[in-house]
Order: sequence, then structure tokens, then C-alpha cells
Amino acid sequence: MYWYNGKLIESPTLELDINDPGLLYGATVFTTVRIYGNCLDSSLTHWVAHCDRLLFSLQSFGWLEPNWNLVRQGAEILAESFPILRITLFADGREWITGRLLPQDLREKQQHGITTSVALSNFYRSLPSHKTGNYLSAWLAKTHAQQLNSQEAILIDGAGNWLETTTGNLWGWQNGSWWTPPLTGGILPGIVRKHLMKNLPMVRESPWNAELVQGFEAIAYTNSVVEIIPIHTVGQPTGSLQYNPYHSSFSQIRRLF
Repeated sequence: MYWYNGKLIESPTLELDINDPGLLYGATVFTTVRIYGNCLDSSLTHWVAHCDRLLFSLQSFGWLEPNWNLVRQGAEILAESFPILRITLFADGREWITGRLLPQDLREKQQHGITTSVALSNFYRSLPSHKTGNYLSAWLAKTHAQQLNSQEAILIDGAGNWLETTTGNLWGWQNGSWWTPPLTGGILPGIVRKHLMKNLPMVRESPWNAELVQGFEAIAYTNSVVEIIPIHTVGQPTGSLQYNPYHSSFSQIRRLF
């Protein structure tokens, strides 16, 4: 069941024109929304922020806006059955909304953390300020990490600075402060990132170079679906780095959800 171009469709397939730019080039933008309390207007759902992010990309690319009333209508219908919605917009204004359930192992990851690997430098997201349908590089990076028995990958820039995971923004704790990579480094301006930047008591933006990441007591990543997941191990060519997944500082972020 999904919503497409103003209609609720019960089918496991979506029919697209073979010349559709969304199919040929990944010419879509999307956002993934976690619905709290089955309500789009919950303060934790950040509905307006998700729509604003989509609108920003549409205006940046010069694409047509969708019928926002239809986007809202489709989201409300699917939110009755799914806690997570992916809202995709095509360049000509069509909307496509799919739903899914929360990951079964989410609570375990939130409580005990995960293992990640530093990705190869040739894996990087194109147009990092936007969530486009071309997510091949991030998908490849995560797939390669899973082959190394990691659950996530950390993307890096040409100098080796850590940028973000394939699905979320990075956070580190050191000397009584939170640290996160700057937007100028080429990362996605996550909606949860903006929420935390506004509400955490102390946040510093700085490139995550080798010296900084070795000094962190704890690190984690965030996004709208998983909220916060600690990272206890980061595999890299020079050896693994270990962090405390049970650090008391995580409570500062958890209380904001």
C-alpha cells in the first residue's frame, strides 16, 4: 500500500514511464518522517520542517511543487498504518509516499550501540545539502561496511575528516561539550541535527580530523527515524577506535525525543 499522484494504491509495484528522469537519473527528492502518536502535527514529527526541506530542494532545482494538500492527505492515510513515511517528490510535481515499520532491532542498537567502518574516500553523497533519489554512493558505502561486519559506514572528505554516516549526522562528546561536523564540510543539514543544535546546552561545530575523533569519550549518530544510536567501535585502516556506548551524556539527547 502506498500513495502516488493523488491516489492510494494497494500494490507491490509502481508503474513509471521508461523515460521518467526519476527512474533514469534518480531525479527525485525525498524526506523520511517518523510519525509520533500517529499525528503529523506532533512537535516531534517535525512535519513542517520536513516539508520545508523538500520545498528548499524543489526551489533550488527549479522543479514544480506538488499539490501540498495531496501530500498531506496521503501522509495522514498512511500514518494510520505506518510509523515511518518516506515522501518522495518528482521534478514534475508528482508525490509518492511509502510507509514502513520501525526496525525490529532499533531498541537494542539504541541501548548498546553499533559498529561502524570508515568508508573509502570515493564514496560520497552528491549534492550533500539535499536528499535526492541518487543515494547510490551512500548505499554502496553501507553495503561495503556490512561486508566488514559493521552496521553503518562513516563518509569522509578528501582530507580524511569524518562527515556523517550514510544515514545520519554525527555527534561526539568531549570536555563537557557536544561536537558535530559543520555544514560547510558538505553534510546533510538533518532535521534532528537542527533540533539538537537548538536545544542542547553546548554544541561546537568543527571538522572531525584524526586528532579530534581520537579524543572523544563517546560518539553517536542521529536521524529522524532512529533518534540516537551510540557507536562503540569505528573500524579504519589504521586500527579500530573504541567509544563508550553507555556514556551518561547521551541522556541529554534522549530527553529531547
